[in-house]
Amino acid sequence: MGVLSSAVRIRHDLHMRLAEARKRTDELFGIVREEALYDRPIAERHRIIFYVGHVESFDWNLLAQRAFGLRSFHESFDKLFAFGIDPVGGGLPTDKPSDWPSHEEIKNYNQRLREDLDRAIARTLANPSEGHPLLLQMLEVAIEHRLMHAETLAYMLHQQPADRKIPATKEAVWKTARAKSHLIDVPAGQATMGMRRTNNGEFGWDNEMDAWEAFVPGFAIDNYNVMNRDFLLFVQSGGYENKSLWSDEAWAWKKAEGVKHPTFWRREGSLWMYRTMFGDIQLPLDWPVYVSHAEAVAYSKWLGRKLPTEEQFHRAAYGTSDERVERLYPWGDDAPSERYGNFNFAHWDPKPVGSYPRGASAFGVHDLVGNGWEWTRTEFAPFPGFAPMSFYPGYSANFFDGKHYVMKGGSPRTAGCMLRRSFRNWFQPHYPYVYATFRCVED
Repeated sequence: MGVLSSAVRIRHDLHMRLAEARKRTDELFGIVREEALYDRPIAERHRIIFYVGHVESFDWNLLAQRAFGLRSFHESFDKLFAFGIDPVGGGLPTDKPSDWPSHEEIKNYNQRLREDLDRAIARTLANPSEGHPLLLQMLEVAIEHRLMHAETLAYMLHQQPADRKIPATKEAVWKTARAKSHLIDVPAGQATMGMRRTNNGEFGWDNEMDAWEAFVPGFAIDNYNVMNRDFLLFVQSGGYENKSLWSDEAWAWKKAEGVKHPTFWRREGSLWMYRTMFGDIQLPLDWPVYVSHAEAVAYSKWLGRKLPTEEQFHRAAYGTSDERVERLYPWGDDAPSERYGNFNFAHWDPKPVGSYPRGASAFGVHDLVGNGWEWTRTEFAPFPGFAPMSFYPGYSANFFDGKHYVMKGGSPRTAGCMLRRSFRNWFQPHYPYVYATFRCVED
């Protein structure tokens, strides 16, 4: 009886988490004015209206037939909204707004889809023997996929003009005493990478498996992320015109796109302005700079330093002076909360570096989780023993191509469940819209 009750409780919790994740995406689409739903704020991506259908059709295509034996009620929409666009190669999309269904049609599809899935999930609450053997894992995939889009869609909406959005509650621009950056020595030690397959039921994506131990030689790392004030010196010194700081591919991208400063910045006369989610403000000098991997590498070279490896990030974030002891989070083993960092949709924009001193690691390194993903110099690749998910084989494997780099940590719009130590994010190096910052190391 106890085992049965536990299975019912787990499925009920997952169903509730799916409902909460739906609220996140509903709220996000709710800030877009109706007339702006067919906009394309980022040229390489689909129009916003595609994602209104995609976050729902993904759940249906994953769960309906495979997990519950449900028959499609709108096959053309199932296919139309199935796949997004990776911004690497392939040229820019050329569709017109008129090529897409009306918002009303998509809302009706979404409502029917949710109702059918919710009824099917509810049936399995009463009888846990029903459904696919991997149903719990599938529901975790559906939840985290949606929450990932709640973040990546924020990147898109961030690039949309303010008058095309309905402002949320205006946030104050936090001001703190100027943070002082310096290098912190991290002693040599072990770093546990990834997640063990026998993890007491905790969910992890295929690229997080399997756990392995890395020995990390001693190194020094910035105690804070590189700030806008730091990066401004790089801009003013002509860093964007210094070809020696850029790889051939990065230089070609920079020239082709006319990149002369971070995409979140713009000039207004003699002032530098910063694009927040709901309007421009004067450049907040103590906020972490958000840049592409290529820009982060160029800045690091300018200082004669490097980006950290994935293993170095782990050692700085989760290690302690006792190399046998590692933490679940930089601050310890407590669950994430607002006292420890800027994450889990608490804010729309970053906060000044060092605003969460209780979130610092054992070595005194700040903001390793939240306030901005952190670029590493590690190419996204499988861990030893990698095996793709049977029902989602392309999730990671399609990006093991040498064209993507690992990011760690989390941003203001990263869900709490994805702040786990083993989680790995990745993007290609010339995509400038991600909430991604960085810090430098000296080996």
